[in-house]
Amino acid sequence: MLIQLKRFNMKYPKLWAALLLCSAVIGCQPKENKSTLNAAIKFKVAGKTAKVYTTAQKSDQRLAFEGEQTFNTEPQPLEASVNIFVNPQKQFQEFIGIGGAITDASAEVLAKLPEDKQQELLNAYYSEDGIRYSLLRTTIHSCDFSSNSYTYIQEGDKELKTFSIEKDKQLRLPTIKRAMATAKEPLMIYASPWSPPAFMKDNKNMLQGGHLLPEYYDSWAKYYAKFIKAYEAEGIPLWGITIQNEPMAVQRWESCIYTAEQERDFLKNHLGPVLENEGLGDKNIVVWDHNRDLINQRANTIFEDPEAAKYAWGTGFHWYENWAGGEPMWGNLTNLSESFPDKKLLFTEGCNEAFDPQKYQFWGNAERYGKSMINDFNRGTAGWTDWNILLDENGGPNHVGNFCFAPVHADTKKGSLIFTPSYYYIGHFSKFIRPGAKRISTVSSRSHLLSTSFLNKDDQMVTVVMNQSDMDIDYHLYIENQAIDLSIPAHGIQSVIY
Repeated sequence: MLIQLKRFNMKYPKLWAALLLCSAVIGCQPKENKSTLNAAIKFKVAGKTAKVYTTAQKSDQRLAFEGEQTFNTEPQPLEASVNIFVNPQKQFQEFIGIGGAITDASAEVLAKLPEDKQQELLNAYYSEDGIRYSLLRTTIHSCDFSSNSYTYIQEGDKELKTFSIEKDKQLRLPTIKRAMATAKEPLMIYASPWSPPAFMKDNKNMLQGGHLLPEYYDSWAKYYAKFIKAYEAEGIPLWGITIQNEPMAVQRWESCIYTAEQERDFLKNHLGPVLENEGLGDKNIVVWDHNRDLINQRANTIFEDPEAAKYAWGTGFHWYENWAGGEPMWGNLTNLSESFPDKKLLFTEGCNEAFDPQKYQFWGNAERYGKSMINDFNRGTAGWTDWNILLDENGGPNHVGNFCFAPVHADTKKGSLIFTPSYYYIGHFSKFIRPGAKRISTVSSRSHLLSTSFLNKDDQMVTVVMNQSDMDIDYHLYIENQAIDLSIPAHGIQSVIY
């Protein structure tokens, strides 16, 4: 083809020049301009309909289908009107999915339920009739949401000769396999460690922080490789791993501290090379896996080092930095996206703490999810992972008493499930936005409404709108000069599909 073009150029130089000029003017040569032109053609929505799904506090609406609205040509919005403006010409990060963690606790609670309730729970999360989770996080041996601390080796086994995941085969692996079987599409599965074995740490304890001793860096790196291979031998493909859950938190449960330099050097000199040598160089490695507040210092330290950065897919983060009040540090994500556009962002954990069974239906817990998800996505986040998919009536089990909320709880005495509003808020995103979607420019004209939009690969657009006020709000959803008129209840969330 290139030879033919060169011959054409030599034989018809003036015509070739005219074609190049035409290409530059109408934007049909560069890929960016071509995709923009196609987007403009695709999104002529006049006369098309939009489906609306709503969840609202003072109602029984839970992901309820509200009907359809038709796009019509609208004049310039009035100054006093409330509007959501969507611009399909501006596309951003690719979406990889939404999901939750299958921990030991989730698997243990599920096993205590009657078989029909077990399947109801799995359907609710993973089936086409449920909220269609596409991500799944699990742990590398124990965490606080296990009934006890354990590892996959005998204490002192530096050579990892006793490595075995037999404990996981009892409950956790069967639960993960059932989730995979329930989901219509493959799940993206990744894993995180909470602590190396006690003998590998300077405090000789899996709990209470401590540091990984340098003489065990290679042994610990090989531990990840053995874990990945063991899970994949069980038919569970691993997309990747995070290096360490919450590497700056000294917890009363399993925890381990890495400074930014220590994590960088462990990745660069040990974990990255070990996975490559073990034939696992295709596995994605996520750094940090902690809160938004210190995320930039960690990313700066690791990503400014080319030898470390080449092994890192991106940065994971949690939402627990808001311990002293104030707004979460979403601006730090914007800075990170701008500073390292080739590195991705993944929300790896969030849950509502301080479990209280009287607050199953506390709406503020759900709104924390909606607010976080919209702001995280609008700042470049590619995927979003909740913590435990299921906990019991005590917010556990948890071997150190760190009881928390989950979107769904089980009353193991009654053999029943309790769906909290958080489940439905997450569902407004996970049910309709699918892996491979692209985020689309979306803004609101009033701070009462938060919004984000994604374009799925099948050209279906999803706009999620959240009303955090005490008022019902009428608003217009605009695409260029086409709009639909909608109303969102106080403390409600809507998914608009068109």
